[in-house]
Amino acid sequence: MDVRSCKNCGRLFNYMQGQPICAACKQKLEEKFTKVRDYIRMNDTATMQQIADENDVTVKQIKQWVREERLTFSSKSPVGIECEECGKMIRTGRFCDKCKNNMATNLKQMYAMPAAVKKPDTKGKDKDRMRFLDKS
Repeated sequence: MDVRSCKNCGRLFNYMQGQPICAACKQKLEEKFTKVRDYIRMNDTATMQQIADENDVTVKQIKQWVREERLTFSSKSPVGIECEECGKMIRTGRFCDKCKNNMATNLKQMYAMPAAVKKPDTKGKDKDRMRFLDKS
């Protein structure tokens, strides 16, 4: 059993996995997420700072939800985050479509079946044999 102190409120709780916060703080965070999601739907041209100020959350938390693909911004929205690979502005996730495709292609190539191994030439088979000296 792993007992930890909640990083938000300081209460002790039985840690299982994920963020090191207690169940009460997780519930509050989920309520904030729902509030932010609804706010973005109603105000699709709001900036990241406006969203954070109006909903009492940090910009860092909003970016985390975007990277987890829990939040997506509309094409009208001026808000975006940078692709972790190339720096291009994206609306959700961690990578742009081009970088995702490059990674998928590289992964496919890495796990592709290796080319057929060329069999050694069997001509001159006798010259590769082991020889013994006569002991006479």
